[in-house]
Amino acid sequence: MYETHFGLREAPFSLTPNTHFYLDASTHRNAFETVRAALESMEGFIKVVGEVGTGKTLLCRRLLNFLDGDYVSAYIPNPRLSPQDLYLALADELQVDLGELNGGRHQLLKLINEQLIAHCAEGRRVVLVIDEAQAMPEQTIEALRLLTNLETESRKLLQVVLFGQPELDVMLSEPQLRQLKQRITFQEYIRPLDKYSVEQYLRHRLMAAGYNGDSLFRADAAKLIFRASGGVPRLVNVLAHKAMLAAYGDGDKTVAPGHVRRAVKDTESARPLRFAWLGGWA
Repeated sequence: MYETHFGLREAPFSLTPNTHFYLDASTHRNAFETVRAALESMEGFIKVVGEVGTGKTLLCRRLLNFLDGDYVSAYIPNPRLSPQDLYLALADELQVDLGELNGGRHQLLKLINEQLIAHCAEGRRVVLVIDEAQAMPEQTIEALRLLTNLETESRKLLQVVLFGQPELDVMLSEPQLRQLKQRITFQEYIRPLDKYSVEQYLRHRLMAAGYNGDSLFRADAAKLIFRASGGVPRLVNVLAHKAMLAAYGDGDKTVAPGHVRRAVKDTESARPLRFAWLGGWA
């Protein structure tokens, strides 16, 4: 809508997770490096937790892109599955031939195990990445734990990376899930962006979308976006998009605080901006 007006090739603040726009902010970098190190050390379970909108899915997709020929990756974006359906989804991702499947869960696990052993024999590591892990039913989490029992004398046949909201921690604190919790040896928490990172985030996404002019967001406008979003990338995207729409509607080439205030007023999930007597807009 406003791409031509601002000299952009594409919309810079789409809510669709796109690794083209990935910013290596410190909180995401730390999480990625922890996961990478844990995979290299052959840990069975790794957990990454973050609030809604902090960029877990984007980080998840970056991880999948990182897993090269030495790894075989399986990705389950919606794990609200029964134990049987979890095994079937994993088998599908690993391209397990189910033509010989004539029994129940035990036979299915046997076929998955055979495929994992085959990958191991060829020097490949298998990584199961589960997004929105907090949505897994309790029985499915237990079924997931049983998968990590598959191992040779020297290494795990399957590594699991869980991405989830804080509810995942609450769920794993239940006494009946303590065996799985004890197996999580590496974990990271994705934090919201700080003020500097929000400014960097805005610039980065604009440049990735083709912008090469002077600062499109005034410094005071970027500051308001940080305060209203709390540093949550998804909210930054929403507010930045609406503020650019407001600037476009006014025929302006830069985004000013007034445009951001209109965006905040139109966004129910944004933090309200109030006027402080000495501090200006806060």
